[in-house]
Parts: sequence; structure tokens; C-alpha cells
Amino acid sequence: MSILKVKQLKKYYGSEENLTKALDGLDLSIEKGEFVAIVGASGSGKSTLLNMIGGLDVPTSGKVVIGNKEIEKMKPDELTVFRRKNIGFIFQNYNLIPVLNVLENITLPIELDGRAPDKKFVKEIIEMLGLKEKVYKMPSQLSGGQQQRVAVARALASKPEIILADEPTGNLDSETSEEVLELLQKTSRHYNQTIVMITHDPHIAARADRMIKIGDGKIIA
Repeated sequence: MSILKVKQLKKYYGSEENLTKALDGLDLSIEKGEFVAIVGASGSGKSTLLNMIGGLDVPTSGKVVIGNKEIEKMKPDELTVFRRKNIGFIFQNYNLIPVLNVLENITLPIELDGRAPDKKFVKEIIEMLGLKEKVYKMPSQLSGGQQQRVAVARALASKPEIILADEPTGNLDSETSEEVLELLQKTSRHYNQTIVMITHDPHIAARADRMIKIGDGKIIA
């Protein structure tokens, strides 16, 4: 079953001779539980695509369908709520709140949505990601790899339809990068979690179930 469909997605900037086609009629379908890597050089359109899927930017034309919802048709307030409930984000720079401890960072998006965290599920995630001894530590007391583990836990905790990972190993050394990639693989399989990861590195992308290469705003392989 497709959890994500992108249909004839276009994102153009400028006009006439200054027209830039960041995405140029891109089609994509991703199944529930797939771990998909989108790889491409700088300027290929991969970051623009991730922003469109995540509802962080508006397409020039085309559709992004998550579940059965066309997100480009949503009003801003409706999209904010939908994104908080259905899309988890893992950023290259972690985006943890420095004044909150690990547990508070993990549960914050759920609480912002006015919901009570599923304590049993959050505990399971924390244990699976090796954070049991770190729950009351502040982000400044953690290594880069540990902070990225917290980011993965935060993305999982709200039980989203899809997790979007933006160069999640970009700030990590090779050993820690390998550890985070293994965690993403484990997360996908253990929770049947759909993950879309962008990267410029084909070797990192090869760890996913499927690799999609884009260039000039189109899928090329």
C-alpha cells in the first residue's frame, strides 16, 4: 500500500530567462514501511523534494499525497496540525531544544499537539535507541551521535505516517554515521516505519531498501 504519492510535482523559481526548475514534473510512490534514500548532487532538487513532502514549501503545481490527504490543498493551520501528527523530521543539526532534557525533547511535539505521550511506547523507543541512561541529560551533555538518537526518538514518538531524514549523518564521524544508519534500518523494520532520507552520498544511500537518484529536478535512476 502506498503511503506517499508524488504526482507531476513542479517547483519553479524566477521567470523567463531566469527560470529555475528545482522540480520538473517528478513522480514518486513509496510503500508503507519502506526505507527509501533519495540521492543527488547539490542543486539536484532533493532538498526541495523533501520540503514539499514535509509540507514546508508549496509546489508550483502537482500533488503530494500522504495517506489519502493532498497536503498542498490544506490551509496553513490545518497543514501544521497534520504535519505534527503525521510527519516526523530528523535534521542534520538535530534541532533539539537546549533547555529541555532528553525525555522532554522526545515528547515535546506530542504535547504541543495537546496529546498525552504513550509512555509505554516512548519507554520502548528510549530503550531500543540506547538512551535509558540519558533521559534526564541535557543536549549539551550528549555526543553528536547521542543527540541524533534523541532526534530519531522524537520523530518516532508521535507514531507518524512517515519520517523525513535530511542528511541525518552529515555532522557525524564515519563510525557514528554507521551507527545512526543501523538505527534507521532497525527502526524501519521493527516498527514498519516509512522513512525517506536524502543524502549526497551513494554509499549511505545504499543502506536503504531502495535508492532513487534525482538530477535537474527529475528522477534519473
